[in-house]
Amino acid sequence: MPESQTFFAPNDAAPAVDAAWAVLQRGGVVAYPSETVWGLAILPDHPEGVERLYAVKGRAASRPVQVSCQDALAALELAQPDAALSALSTLWPGPLTLVTPALPGTPSTLAPGGLVGLRVPSHPLALALLRRCGGRLLTTSCNPSGQPPALSAAQAQDMALADFVLPDLQYGNVDGRPVGGQASTVVQLPAGVVLRSGPLDGAVAALLAGLRT
Repeated sequence: MPESQTFFAPNDAAPAVDAAWAVLQRGGVVAYPSETVWGLAILPDHPEGVERLYAVKGRAASRPVQVSCQDALAALELAQPDAALSALSTLWPGPLTLVTPALPGTPSTLAPGGLVGLRVPSHPLALALLRRCGGRLLTTSCNPSGQPPALSAAQAQDMALADFVLPDLQYGNVDGRPVGGQASTVVQLPAGVVLRSGPLDGAVAALLAGLRT
């Protein structure tokens, strides 16, 4: 069951982020708000955390999760250089996930099969958590596989998938306000194929069209 039953003051993110960091270090799963939907996070170099994330979500081991990063630099350090990647990375931070060939030597936890799914969220609390944890986390949406994702701290608590649920400090100590509600646009590179429609479909199409011309 989630450990957090207390919400923090609007401008007091540090205690919540520190508490989440402590849980992640023990191999726990943390639920956090983003600008799209609520997510689940674990440390990428903690085998117990990776195993726990897949178990609580009910996700097949063959289905990779994404790498959320604190900024575009941290994301691009994992990927093979590519013109489309460089162009689309200008949309970060924001609701965009890019699935792209990883640099040789990238751990298989981050890039199973040689592909890495990269995301840089724009939500301030998600970014604060990423900075506290060294810049990268393995993440997926906060929901059992095949079910709708959580859109508030209350929904994340009710799902009971995480060991700790961060409050959405963007809205103070009221946990009922939803986040964006639409999952990120997902694009596979270098082909530029949209795997999942989302908030940035139009911007992605415009940038890819510019590269083709």
